[in-house]
Amino acid sequence: MDSSSLTCKKLTVIAVLAVLIQVFGLALFVLGFFPVKPALSGFSGVESFYPPGADSAEFQNTTNLSDSQLKYLYQELSLVPPLFDRLILMVIDGLPAEFVLGKDGEPPPKSFQEAMPYTQSLLSKGRAIGYHAKAAPPTVTMPRLKAMVSGAVGGFLDVAFNFNTQALLDDNIIVQFLKVGWKLVMHGDETWLKLFPGMFSRHDGVSSFFVKDTVQVDQNVSRHLVDELSHADWSLLTLHYLGLDHVGHLGGRNSVLMAPKLREMDEVIKMIDLNSLPTNNNDQGRTLLLVVSDHGMTENGNHGGSSFEETDSLALFIGPTNFGSTSGTPNKANQVDLASTLALLFGVPIPKNNVGMLMPETFKSLTVDQQLRLLELNSWQLLRLLEAQLPGLVCENFSCDNFRDDGSERTRGYSSLEETFCCLYMKAADLHRSWKSGEEKRSASGDNCHSILMAYHNFLRTASEWLSHRATDKPVGRLIFGVAAMLVSCLILLSLLFLLGKQVFSEQNQQFSSANNDLSWWHLDEVFILVVIVIVVISMGSSSLVEEEQYIWHFMTSSLYLLSLRKVMQHIVTRTERNTSATLGPKTNNYIQICSIFVILISGRFLRGWHQGGVNWTNLPDISKWLEHAGSAYIKLFQLVSVIILINISLVSLMWSRRSKKNFMTVVSLMHLFPGWLVLHYITKYQDVAFSTGSYDATLMAQVIYVVLGFCSTTIVVAVPWCIPFQNRTLSVPEVQRKAWGLCFRDSAYVIGLSYVYYWSLLQLLLQQPVNSMPVLFLFLQVLASIWFSSGSNQHRRQWVEVAALYYMGMAGHFGLGNTNTLATIDVAGAFIGVLNHSTILSGVLMFIITYASPMLYLLSMVMYNSVKDTSSFIISEKGNIGSLLKRTLGFPCLVPLGLNSILLIAYTIVLLLMRNHLFVWSVFSPKFLYVCATTVCVCVGVSIVASTMIYISLVSTYREKLHTHTD
Repeated sequence: MDSSSLTCKKLTVIAVLAVLIQVFGLALFVLGFFPVKPALSGFSGVESFYPPGADSAEFQNTTNLSDSQLKYLYQELSLVPPLFDRLILMVIDGLPAEFVLGKDGEPPPKSFQEAMPYTQSLLSKGRAIGYHAKAAPPTVTMPRLKAMVSGAVGGFLDVAFNFNTQALLDDNIIVQFLKVGWKLVMHGDETWLKLFPGMFSRHDGVSSFFVKDTVQVDQNVSRHLVDELSHADWSLLTLHYLGLDHVGHLGGRNSVLMAPKLREMDEVIKMIDLNSLPTNNNDQGRTLLLVVSDHGMTENGNHGGSSFEETDSLALFIGPTNFGSTSGTPNKANQVDLASTLALLFGVPIPKNNVGMLMPETFKSLTVDQQLRLLELNSWQLLRLLEAQLPGLVCENFSCDNFRDDGSERTRGYSSLEETFCCLYMKAADLHRSWKSGEEKRSASGDNCHSILMAYHNFLRTASEWLSHRATDKPVGRLIFGVAAMLVSCLILLSLLFLLGKQVFSEQNQQFSSANNDLSWWHLDEVFILVVIVIVVISMGSSSLVEEEQYIWHFMTSSLYLLSLRKVMQHIVTRTERNTSATLGPKTNNYIQICSIFVILISGRFLRGWHQGGVNWTNLPDISKWLEHAGSAYIKLFQLVSVIILINISLVSLMWSRRSKKNFMTVVSLMHLFPGWLVLHYITKYQDVAFSTGSYDATLMAQVIYVVLGFCSTTIVVAVPWCIPFQNRTLSVPEVQRKAWGLCFRDSAYVIGLSYVYYWSLLQLLLQQPVNSMPVLFLFLQVLASIWFSSGSNQHRRQWVEVAALYYMGMAGHFGLGNTNTLATIDVAGAFIGVLNHSTILSGVLMFIITYASPMLYLLSMVMYNSVKDTSSFIISEKGNIGSLLKRTLGFPCLVPLGLNSILLIAYTIVLLLMRNHLFVWSVFSPKFLYVCATTVCVCVGVSIVASTMIYISLVSTYREKLHTHTD
C-alpha cells in the first residue's frame, strides 16, 4: 500500500482488523498453552486394593452393594483398619505454617505463640503433628482446595477460574467419603458448595471475596459449632474460616488484627478438641481434627505467587494422646499429600489422579505390616497414574538386576524414565514380598524393615515429584496458529505506523522545504526508543529480569528524558552559536521544556524510591515502608496534601483553556472541585472504617463518589464540544472556517483530556492503598509535564517519539505504584471499596482499574496531548474533509501504543513457548504472561476511549462549524 493512499477510513479499518486478529491469536494461544490438565476419568474403587495389571475378574462387583457394605469391603481389602471414624476439616484461609510451627528451626514469633496457647500445648504434648505443606502456584483458594481433596496439581489458569468456581468432576476424597455413606456438613467459604454441589446435607456458605469483612465472616461459621459438635449424624464437618485471610489483605502480616484473629482461631480449635475427645457419654467414634490452610501470605498480606511466604501452608493433625511426637520438629510435605493421607487414614480408595504420597508421621501408631501395606497401596495408585502418563511403562520389559539406588543420583545411568520408575518400584515390591514370605523376616527395628520403608519412600517421592512437575502436553498446531496470528497483527500495525510516518515525513518536508531542517536524519532519542524495545524484548528471556522488570523501565524512561534535555540544550547552544535572535515564543518554549523535563525526572525518582518492587529486594527500605513505620497519621497527611494539590493544579490548568467563556469555565471548575472535595471528605471521615463491620456509610459514600465521577466525566465529554465558543469573525470566510474550527477542536480536547486525567487520578486516590497517594500525584504531575513538553516542541520532533515516551512513562509508573510481575501484588482489598455485596464482575473491574492505573492514565492523556499539537497546517481541506485531521491526531496516539504492545506481546509469547519446560515456567513466566495479556486489554480499552472521544469532538466541531457558516 502506498503511503499517499492511506486514508483515515483505510487506516481505521485495517487497524481494527489487526487488533481483532491479535485478540483471536491470543485467545488461541492461551487456550492451547494453559489447557485444563488431563485427568483419568471415573472414580477409584476396589481395583485400588489390587496391584496394577491384576485380572479384573478378581474384582468383586460393587454395583449392588449398599454404602455400609462397600465401606466394610474396602476395610477388608485394605487389611488396615481405619484409624479414625470422623473428620473435622478446619480450613484457616491464608494462615502461614510459620505462624504455628516456626521457620528454619526457629519457633514462631512470640506474639503468635501467645495468641495460640492451646494449639502450642497440643504440639508440645505430642497430640498434634504439624507439617509445612508446600502449596503449588497459583496460591489462590479454589485450586488449593482442589489440590487438597483430589491430590492433583491443577492448571495455571485456575487462578482465573478462582473467581468463577465450577463443580469438581475429577475423583476426590469428598466423593470417596460420600460413596461409603458419610454425611457431610459444611460451614464457611461458599467455594466448597460450588466445587461439590448437592453433596452437603447441611451448609451455610459465605462469600470469600468480600475482604472488608473480618468479623462476621467467621462468626457465621462459629455460631454453628456448638450444635454441630453435639450432633452424631455427620462424619465430615468442614469449617472454612476466611477472616485471617481478609486481615492479611487489609493490613498485612503485621496487622494489629492478626494476633486477635489467631487467638480467635485458637479458641475454636480448643472448643472442637475438647468436644471431640471420646468420653463415657460420647459414642461418636474416634475423631480427627485436621487444621489446614490453603496458602500463606506475603508481608503485605497478598498471595497468588510462588514465594516461600505464599506457598507455606499448614497441615496440623490433632488426634489422641499417642498420635504425635514431642520432638517439636515440624515436618515437610506437599499440599497434594493430604488426599492420599486422608484416604488411607479412613480406609477409602485414593483418588485416581492423586500425585501425592502419604505423610508417614501420621501412621506411626500402626504396626510395621500395616505401614508397609499402606505404602504398597499408595505405590500401586501412583504406578497406575504413571502407566497412564507413560505408555511405555511396562515393568516386565526391564531388568533391574544391576539397579543401585544412590539417593539424589538414583536416576543416573538409566536410559529412560520408564526404566527408572520400574526399577525403583520393583525393588520396593521385591523387598516387601520377600519380607512377607518370611524368607528374611526380622524384627520391626531390623535393617531389612527399614530398607523396605526407604525403598517405598524413594519410589513414591520420585514418582510424586515427576507427576507434580510434568509439563502438560500442548496442542502444537493451535499454539503455532495463535503465534502466527499475533505476528501477522503485529506486522500490520507496524506497517501502518511506518506508512503513516512516511506520509507525515513527506508532508513536513514539503512544508519546510525552504527551511534548514534535519527531518531526514534519525536523532538520538528516536534511536533510543527502538533500543528500549530491543532491551525489553531481550530481558524477557531471563527469569531474574522478568522478576525485576521495574528497573529497566525506570532507567530507560529517565535516560530517554535526559536525552530530550540534551536535545533542547543543543537547540539553545546552536541558536547562540549562529548569533540568531530568537523571539520570545521559542525562548519560552525552551524554558517550558527544560522545566517539564526536570519535573518528570524528579517525580520519576520519587516513584522509583517509593516501593522496593520486584522479588529479590522487597525487604530493602523504601519510602512506603518508612511511612508505614511512621504511622497512619503521616500517611493520611500525605493523602490530604495529595488531594489538595491535585485539585488546585487541575483548576489552574483549566484556566489555560484559550477560548472558553468565563461562565462556562466556572461550571467546569465546579465540576472538578466537587468530586475532589468528596474524595477529601471520604479520606478524612470514612477511610479508617471502610473495612470495618460498620462500614455501610463509607461504602455508600464511595458509591456516591463513583456516581459523581461518572456523571461529571460524561457531562464534560458530551457538553464541552457544544459549549466551546466560535470566535474570530474579523477574518475572511476561509480563514474563519479553519481557525474557528481548529480552536474549538483543540480547546475541547484540552478540557476533556484534562478532565479524563484529573478524574482518573481522583479515582485512584480513592481506590489505591493510602500509602500510594503521593505516587498518584507524581503520575499526574508527570502527565502534565509531558504535555507541557510536547506543547513546546517544534515540528522537528517526531510525534511518534512523544507518544512512545508517554507509553514508557506509563509502564514505569505501573511499577512505581508497587506492582510487580507476580500475582501477589494485586490489590484485592481496594477492589471492594464501595461494594456492598460481592460482585465478581464489579470487583474484577475495580481490581483492573487499580492495577493498571498508570498505563491507563497515560493513554487517557493522549486526548489532552492532541490539544497542544499545532494543527494549523492540516486543520481541514478546502472540501471540508476532516479525515486528514483525524488521521494526524489519532494515527500516532493510537498506532504507537498498539504497535509497541504488539511487539512486547508477540515477543513474550514466543519466549513463553520456548520456556515451556523451564523450571520457573509456572512461577515466573506464566504470571508475567497474564500481565502481558491484561496490558493488551488495557491498551485496547484506552485507545478505544481516545479514538471515540476525538471522533466525537471532530463531528460536533464540524457540525457547529457548518451551522456557524450558514448563520453568517
